[in-house]
Amino acid sequence: MLANASVDDDIFAGNRAFGRIALTVAAEAGVSRRARVHEAGALRVRFPNGASRESLDAVIVNTAGGMAGGDRFGIDMSVGAGAGLTVTTAAAEKIYRSHGPDTALDIKLDVAAGAALAWLPQETILFDRVRLARTIDVTLTPGASLIVAEAVVFGRAAMGETVGDGRLFDRWRVRLDGKLIFAETLRLDDAIAQRLKQRAVAADGVAIATVLKFPGDETGVAAVRAIGETCAGEVGVSAWNGLALARLVAKDGACLRRDLASVVTALGERHLPRLWLN
Repeated sequence: MLANASVDDDIFAGNRAFGRIALTVAAEAGVSRRARVHEAGALRVRFPNGASRESLDAVIVNTAGGMAGGDRFGIDMSVGAGAGLTVTTAAAEKIYRSHGPDTALDIKLDVAAGAALAWLPQETILFDRVRLARTIDVTLTPGASLIVAEAVVFGRAAMGETVGDGRLFDRWRVRLDGKLIFAETLRLDDAIAQRLKQRAVAADGVAIATVLKFPGDETGVAAVRAIGETCAGEVGVSAWNGLALARLVAKDGACLRRDLASVVTALGERHLPRLWLN
């Protein structure tokens, strides 16, 4: 039995997916261009607008068709001085069930002085018995501009799916000139569906999102609050420490996407990815 278990573990490990992207964008004569692109494993990055004076568009493609337990993915994005980059994904990322190991996703974002990065992937959809460990580490230089929007949907409502049990570990760290200015860790373990029903967690919502903007101030907060009544779900927003942060919760992914687009626009992002609008 032990020998068979060892063989099964080896087969499982041999079939796990991995992927890595490392992208550096630089400004040349006022135009944002690719300076370095590295792709490995299942991840690819494509550039629908080639080069742009305002912001280079990058679309991440996962050729594995999703992620599952034991998969390992890493994304590094670096935006040089004076350059702009808008990143999204070709589709919503699906994280499937795990028999034990975590799905690991490590994201590193580096933004130089005078540079602007919009990290706007489509939503992450979690399946029952998922185990996702995600880290987002951001390094900013004074004078940098950043907006990060991450949405998580627990099951596909249209398919009657729920995430009854699983694990979500989501850690964010943002540093400005080496100083930590934002840190949070979200952890949902075991009976996720029950936890989402709690009013202090999601009040029975199954779709959540966080939007972080730097620099951010009360002007952006007021703009988000002004659209609050038009949103299908709940939206909360505040500003401190030179940044603005919005939280969203909705009854399903479709409602969340509409609300998220409105919030990101209200916070001053003029260049929503075309794939968000399809």
